[in-house]
Amino acid sequence: MLHGGEPLLAGRAKLGRVIAELRGQLDGLCDLDLRVHTNGVLLDDAFLDLFAEHSVLVGVSLDGDRVANDRHRRYADGRSSYDRVIRAVELLRRRRDLYAGLLCTMDVANDPLAVYRALAELDPPRIDFLLPHATWDAPPPRPTATAYADWLIQIFDVWLEEGARVPVRMFESILRTSRGESSLTESLGLEPTDLVVIETDGAYEQADSLKVAFDGAPSTGLNVVTDDLDAVAAHTGILARQQGLGGLCDTCRACPVVDSCGGGLYAHRYRTGSAFANPSVYSADLLKLITHVRHRIAMPTHALPNDTIEALAAGHGGEADMKHLLAGQRTLRRGLLAGVHTHGSAADGWDLLTRLDAEHRGAVDTVLDHPYVREWAARCLTGGGHLGYLANIAAAAAVRAGVDAEIVLQDVDGVFHLPTLGAFEAAPGSDGRLLVKDERFTLVGHPDAVWHPVRTLEANGFTVVLEDTDPHRHSHGHPVAGRLSEEEADAWQRAFSVAWTLIETDHPDYAAGLRAALSTVVPLAPPSAGGDVSSAARHAFGSVAIALPEDPATLALLLMHEFQHVKLGAVLDMVDLYDRGHAGLYYAPWRPDLRPLEGLLQGTYAHLAVSDFWRARRRAAGGRPEVQFALWRKHTADAIDSLTGSQALTPLGTRFVAGMRRSVEPWLAEPVPAEATAMAAELAERHRAKSGAQ
Repeated sequence: MLHGGEPLLAGRAKLGRVIAELRGQLDGLCDLDLRVHTNGVLLDDAFLDLFAEHSVLVGVSLDGDRVANDRHRRYADGRSSYDRVIRAVELLRRRRDLYAGLLCTMDVANDPLAVYRALAELDPPRIDFLLPHATWDAPPPRPTATAYADWLIQIFDVWLEEGARVPVRMFESILRTSRGESSLTESLGLEPTDLVVIETDGAYEQADSLKVAFDGAPSTGLNVVTDDLDAVAAHTGILARQQGLGGLCDTCRACPVVDSCGGGLYAHRYRTGSAFANPSVYSADLLKLITHVRHRIAMPTHALPNDTIEALAAGHGGEADMKHLLAGQRTLRRGLLAGVHTHGSAADGWDLLTRLDAEHRGAVDTVLDHPYVREWAARCLTGGGHLGYLANIAAAAAVRAGVDAEIVLQDVDGVFHLPTLGAFEAAPGSDGRLLVKDERFTLVGHPDAVWHPVRTLEANGFTVVLEDTDPHRHSHGHPVAGRLSEEEADAWQRAFSVAWTLIETDHPDYAAGLRAALSTVVPLAPPSAGGDVSSAARHAFGSVAIALPEDPATLALLLMHEFQHVKLGAVLDMVDLYDRGHAGLYYAPWRPDLRPLEGLLQGTYAHLAVSDFWRARRRAAGGRPEVQFALWRKHTADAIDSLTGSQALTPLGTRFVAGMRRSVEPWLAEPVPAEATAMAAELAERHRAKSGAQ
């Protein structure tokens, strides 16, 4: 951004030399997005020709209609500058490829709707409303307690009613951050600020807005002649604006709109004595405005709050965080069921299910929460599922609700399955008419049908389903076990009891999320070649599939590992962390093949838990755990570097991966015996060489 003062005072020749030098030095090294911001008084076609030659976008300061603009933007002799600014904007309207937008500094003495109408009529690509610079030491003019919010709310309501036809950066940023997305401005949201100013004498400075705090506030003491940008990035003032929620004062961290407000513009927090460790001087206005916007807009039902994003990015997530993911899954499953219904068939099942949903929603939710209901629905919508199974879902809900019903079930792979309850095994070709009466259920006409109820595993008050009856569990890329014998089920119970105790004891941060959202474990068939096998299915939130390993500690590891995939899959159902059109392939240290970006992200997230597992195990025993910890912490850190270097993460994805990095970085500094480190390095090199990755 080329700005001043007024940058056009430098003249066309000097600006041309500056722009050409920047292009010559930086093109090919980075994507140079050059912009200039001007008061518009000197802007003419000659300047615009220069800017067109070098692809420089132009923004103009305009505070609204003539009355509003003349309040602060007059010549020194008192003459109005309004007509010349409007002339400049009209030039930009004819050369729209150069038109960046309009910037309006608010003054609550102006009529807000007159200001908005005047700006909108100039058809800008975007409008920026700026709160006037102020601090607690020098507060803004304030005729009422929330004058600035009230002023903006009048504009927002009209903007919304007219279909938001002109983008307004402040309003869009509130909407985006309320959905868990990134802000479009440094004055809102929790994203790190990456702004550095280079003065004409070569001095590096922080944001110009800091000048309002105290004399010399933007200074870094660094200069382009003696210092590089890495040194600037390490400056305490720059670092202070990289901390997100953790960099805010206690008042802000406890605020219900902090994920949108972000503490407000950094400069506006200043107060003598406590420096920037305060809310914005506009905090009351921001709270009122953001709350109003959220109430007016039908926000997505399941936006992820900032603290949930931070907890999940760290690799963890507790009960409250899992509730957000589960709520999103419930809505998704209901939408899929409605889509299946529109494909026809199973009208009786749909009618019964909708009737039960109106009167016994809890029972319906319990059945729809079964992980493989979504798996079945997804198959139906791609032409591969049994549409009639909708009747089985409705029947299971009727049983759980204690409602009398009679309905024909769908035979899937030789069983009449009732999700969350179990399955009838009957003679092939049987008519599966289920009668639910007096809180009992029977398969009519099949006295010899064998009922296989679901089994459960329990440890320390935590219960999960041991799912060996659902015909839709064949979705994990590995053969599933058949119906377990009593001895096999007992072996699972013994192993689960020990494994869960280990997780609760050594990994409480993971245990909280598992207890809240892991509902189902599917036994896989033991692999013929030996070794451990486990899987998570993308459409089966709440379930993991595992071949029972030889020792309970490995079962604990596999539960933690696979549940990471479950959590991240649910996050990706709600928000975009990466560009889904990105086609790059990446080395993954846990796979023999190159992986697409989502595969690398999923694997890296899962190996946060793997690294942490071995980190805890090495305290109990050295040897192999030391090697495994050294190996997986390095692999995970390297994979995070690959994710960051892909240039395909969204702003929220960048923030999420940064949270993953914060978990791993302290582990890299933990001491590991030299022999274990050497062995880990050798294993890593062997895998990379075998994969053929560069």
